[in-house]
Order: sequence, then structure tokens, then C-alpha cells
Amino acid sequence: MPRPLILGGTTEAGVLAALLAEAQVEATLSLAGRTRHPAAQPLPTRVGGFGGAEGLARYLKDQRITHVVDATHPFAAQMSRNAAEACAVLRLPLIALTRAAWQAQPGDRWQHVPDMAGAARALDRPATRVFLAVGRMQLAACAAQPQHHYLLRLVDAPQAPLPLPQTEVVVDRGPFTAEGDLALMRRHGTEIVVAKNAGGPGALSKITAARALRIPVMMIDRPALPQRPETHDPAEVLRWLAHADLGV
Repeated sequence: MPRPLILGGTTEAGVLAALLAEAQVEATLSLAGRTRHPAAQPLPTRVGGFGGAEGLARYLKDQRITHVVDATHPFAAQMSRNAAEACAVLRLPLIALTRAAWQAQPGDRWQHVPDMAGAARALDRPATRVFLAVGRMQLAACAAQPQHHYLLRLVDAPQAPLPLPQTEVVVDRGPFTAEGDLALMRRHGTEIVVAKNAGGPGALSKITAARALRIPVMMIDRPALPQRPETHDPAEVLRWLAHADLGV
């Protein structure tokens, strides 16, 4: 029987965890631990890092893991690289459960930037009202642009002073709605949205709202990730587990 490890943190990882629990597969879910109150999960859950690719390989071996599912956020590039390296060393089957990237639609006004540093450079402009929808870990990159008024939506309330002097913080957890984001951005007077191309429906609402308001979106493109089998369907992972376990 397979003993998969799910590298999670996404909605898709939660859906897969529920499917595996229902199928009574002996699986473990791993979370990075970046939120203080993660949603309850139906599988045994491990929280925290592994210590790079070497530490992950050691964990996989010690726990007799047979398969790895990389269901991390599309921007968790280092974790994906560590998973690919560890699985290659141990010759373990690896699959990525990902979200399809967003594509610009008629009416969208996107400016593409390669990374968060590129977004910060592109914000070198007169003061404006920015919806900075990039997560808590990326805020420091914009400290060099303190002239803007930033709207931040965070899963947890900040426990330390933020690196941005002019901020409005909304503590909330998705999925969000286009109607809710439209109201939020109107209330804030948002003039530009900075967002990662996370893909999937859960965070799309801010892009839909920006289109309705005809305001630009500074879209941070996804990082390059290792080549590996990939699916957007959690149910397909169950079929993959059965086939990989049979060596086909």
C-alpha cells in the first residue's frame, strides 16, 4: 500500500487530503507553518520545514514514504526544488498537484514583472493606493517604496510592526468573492493591484474586481520549477498513486 506525503498548504492539498482520508490511504500532510491557525485537516499533519533537500530525503526514508505529492503554492519554488531533488536521490515517484495559471482576459490591464523585486522596482512612481496582495512574507520588498498607501489582506494579524508606514490591514481567509473584493477595493480607493499569478478560483476575485474597476494589475509571473508529472485534479492523484504503486 502507498504511504504518500503531501506537501500542502493549498486548497487543492486539502481536497486531496480529504480524498485520501476517505479512501483510507495512510498519508501524511506537511504544512510549512506560516499561519498560526491552519485549517483542520483529515490526515495526520506535520508542521515546519525539513532542512533542505537533504533533510527532506532523510524524513522520507525514515518515515518509509513511498510517494510524494507536491501540492505547495506555485510560488513555493524552493520547496518544489527540494522535493524534486530528494525524490531523485531516493528514486521515489513525485507528482505536482497544481493550479492552472491565470490568463489575461478582455478588459484586463496587466503589467508583467518577473518577481517581487521587480514589482517593487515598478512601484517607483508617485504615491498611489496599492492593493498589495502578495502575502506577509513578501512585504519587505516594498519598503523602498514607502510613498504609497497599501491595502494588505493577511491570514493572521501582524504581530510586529509592518515594514510599510502607510497600511490598511484586513485579516481574512479565502476563498473570496468578486463582489466582496469589488467593495473592498472601492472602499480603499485602490488604484493598482499587485498580485502573484497563483492561479485557481480561490484568489481570482481580486483580478475580476480590478477588471470591473478598470484598474491595472501588476502581475508577478510564476517562478521556474523542476520538470515533473503534473495534474490540476486531486482525483487524478489517487489514480496516479494506484498506478505508481503497481510500477506502471
